[in-house]
Amino acid sequence: MALPLALSSFTTSMPPSKMKTLYDFKAKTIDGSDFDFSTLKGKKVLIVNTASLCGFTPQYADLEKLYKLYGGANFTIIGFPANNFGAQEPGANDSIKAFCTKNYGVTFQMMSKISVKGADINPLYKWLTEKSENGMQDAPVMWNFQKFMIDENGNWAGVAMSKESPLSDHIINWIKGTK
Repeated sequence: MALPLALSSFTTSMPPSKMKTLYDFKAKTIDGSDFDFSTLKGKKVLIVNTASLCGFTPQYADLEKLYKLYGGANFTIIGFPANNFGAQEPGANDSIKAFCTKNYGVTFQMMSKISVKGADINPLYKWLTEKSENGMQDAPVMWNFQKFMIDENGNWAGVAMSKESPLSDHIINWIKGTK
């Protein structure tokens, strides 16, 4: 009888550990409005750091195509302009938005420009890139258009590097749930 009591008191005295999820974060949209990521509950989310003057900038077209094909109740894309690599996103939010709309017809959610690495890293990107924050993997942003996959429960699910097309089998199978 003493053993079950001892185990019971041991397990109940341990503090529950809870890793953050995407839903714990807020950001500003490219228009300056507040955005609460908890509004995305139940959706898979592809988060991408973007830049207007990068060799990978044409991926905006494939991101938009992916969004048109799968965006809706179960999936969305969030773009974060960042100027961390080669000063390839020097513009202000209004010029970035105009560029994306005019050149690529972007309709997926774009956020305000942030930093995705270094001392001024945005808290969401700290979570995306550090295992101590996301509980899964260290995945520092190596260049523009690195893609982070977040599952429908707001948990870190994977990463696709810049060279990988948004329309790759890897990403599409993840969206469809057919890994």
